[in-house]
Amino acid sequence: MSQYKHHHMVDLFVIGGGINGCGIARDAAGRGLNVELAEMHDLASATSSASTKLFHGGLRYLEYWEVRLVREALIERETLLRAMPHISWPMRFVLPYHPDMRFEGDTPTSKLLNVVMPWMKGRRPAWLIRLGLFMYDNLGGRKILKGTTSLNLRGTPEGVPLQDRFEKAYEYSDCWIEDSRLVVLNARDAEARGAKINVRTKVVSAQQQDGIWHIALEEMDGGAQRVVQARMLVNAGGPWVEDIIRNTVRINSTEGVRLVRGSHIVVPKLYDHGKCYFFQGEDGRIIFTIPYETDFTLIGTTDAEHTDVDTKPVCTPEEQSYLADFASNYFKKPVTTDDIIWTYSGVRPLYDDGATSATAATRDYVLKVNETAGAPMLNVFGGKITTYRRLAETALEKISSFFPDIKGPWTAGVPLPGGDFPVDGVADLTARLKTQFPFLTPAWASRLIKAYGTDAFVMLQGATSETDLGQNFGSNLTAQEVLWLIKNEYARKADDVVWRRSKLGLRMSAQEIEILDVWMAENTQQTTSKPQPALRKGRG
Repeated sequence: MSQYKHHHMVDLFVIGGGINGCGIARDAAGRGLNVELAEMHDLASATSSASTKLFHGGLRYLEYWEVRLVREALIERETLLRAMPHISWPMRFVLPYHPDMRFEGDTPTSKLLNVVMPWMKGRRPAWLIRLGLFMYDNLGGRKILKGTTSLNLRGTPEGVPLQDRFEKAYEYSDCWIEDSRLVVLNARDAEARGAKINVRTKVVSAQQQDGIWHIALEEMDGGAQRVVQARMLVNAGGPWVEDIIRNTVRINSTEGVRLVRGSHIVVPKLYDHGKCYFFQGEDGRIIFTIPYETDFTLIGTTDAEHTDVDTKPVCTPEEQSYLADFASNYFKKPVTTDDIIWTYSGVRPLYDDGATSATAATRDYVLKVNETAGAPMLNVFGGKITTYRRLAETALEKISSFFPDIKGPWTAGVPLPGGDFPVDGVADLTARLKTQFPFLTPAWASRLIKAYGTDAFVMLQGATSETDLGQNFGSNLTAQEVLWLIKNEYARKADDVVWRRSKLGLRMSAQEIEILDVWMAENTQQTTSKPQPALRKGRG
């Protein structure tokens, strides 16, 4: 590391700018630790921007008897709704029931049913579904969300797009989440509490000397090289967690991850109501169809083994056909691959528990402290977006013995940036924004509130007309908004803006995105030359 410039000492250095890394950085900074984080690409550029966009308990996980995980997730739904009502909101899910459906399942529940009720082989009986939904309603101490109801599909809006053979359904509650924005807002809040957030900065190596980590960093866009010292290292590398253990830190460990690819397709809107569908397949899997970005429907997800962490996950033609055919088994109008407007795919870094299939592998998180190198390192395996805050809290509990003066838990009930308004206050806030800035169209005002919450008023401050916001790159994405994203939300390239800070890439042309990219390249340097928050002196 002799060629690197040595910099400051921190208490905690976090590798990985996904939801787990940013969640841990925020929690740790709020407890008084001196924190720095490095992400080699953009925040949420891998798994955390490729979810099914749901805060949910995971109804199907009950079939695998993962009751603790489901209960924790169900409790978290309402905790998180209160903290981020701009980027998360309740949704109702319709689960059509058809008694004659048979499926091939490898869950503990299906195996037990095959023994005690062999005549039901391959079927989920109505009482089992109702029992699962009863548990789902009551495991998490629900206060905001509505409970399960039965639904007659005949002559109802929910039944109109479905094939006539579906007569009955169950309807229950879960929540939507803007996953990429969740990550960015956690990073922003961590920085506001004193953490340093580095994007497009790779951890080249980390070596222990006299109980202190020496972490070599390189800026991916040809910038500076430096070394940061840290008392403790947190490996929240997501799909790269095992690679970091073996090749970056170079320590021996028996722990590993199972990489499972989840793919999604986006098609033109399939129905007019605002509810989601939960569909069961004959292979034992399930998919969701979800109203998406006003004019589209999101369909996902698959579970496929992914062997190489450095191979970019893509939704394969086979997966596209699988999802389209799966949905077509339920809708009157078939979904075809020609309908697909956009696809995305992410790799879930599940803890390798030796499960027989990708579908059966645990979604629970596993946290392991390793001290074999001489300085402590926390490795984060697995996890799901719904439980990210509890994962961070548990991580801080696990490492608290290394920091005797650390403060206690604090994140429950504390809003993220822009989320300081009531859970049911989106409509009122949108109306206020429209009144204060009358040049906004209703759809434009709604988009800004659902992205930025109360920060939308700060972002538009001083504007009396649309022209005050500068260049319009398309779909009402203006220079003033892009400058906000560069200065406050770590955006550096057009993809950061149109696919992660927003989903305007669905509406903007390739030429508009290219113009935006050129503009950002010209304006990023001067915009990001802002004073960084003062790092508190490390404890080392």
